[in-house]
Amino acid sequence: MALRAPRTQEILLPVKRGFIAGTLVGALLLNLLPWSGAVALAKPDFVALILLYWFTFEPRKIGFTSALVLGLSMDVADAALFGQHALGYTVLAYAAIVLHRRVQRFTIGAQMLHATAVLLLPLIAMLVVRVAAGAEFPGVLYLAACLTGAALWPLLRLLLPLQQRATIDPDHASI
Repeated sequence: MALRAPRTQEILLPVKRGFIAGTLVGALLLNLLPWSGAVALAKPDFVALILLYWFTFEPRKIGFTSALVLGLSMDVADAALFGQHALGYTVLAYAAIVLHRRVQRFTIGAQMLHATAVLLLPLIAMLVVRVAAGAEFPGVLYLAACLTGAALWPLLRLLLPLQQRATIDPDHASI
């Protein structure tokens, strides 16, 4: 499997909003699973990762409201300081939208580096809010989530566009 973007441009069908919503709900459910041990330390923020994907490749189909609502949902689910995930996800959304045209032309390796940097932004925003509220610095391993999230990026790039690919009926194909 090559780690570079295809030379030819593949034309994909429009993504359905229901599919986007389904992936976001699935990511929220993955975040809510009871992770423990070393896996919990390196667990990526699945909601941030899926938001990054959709804001990068379909920015007109998803809005800042999605990031805000998902962030507030994560705050309630984690019993975290209200608004910290919402702030982090909206910062991620802004960065992804600003850079989305450039990132689409990057190779998969360059996209992984981009994903690492953009996934680091919400972690830093949430860390600043926590520390400002009086919490202690959780340690450098807190930032490992952006690395595992970036490691999952090629898998997302492979799986999420699958539902957009058109199937060609050989009986109705034109020459």
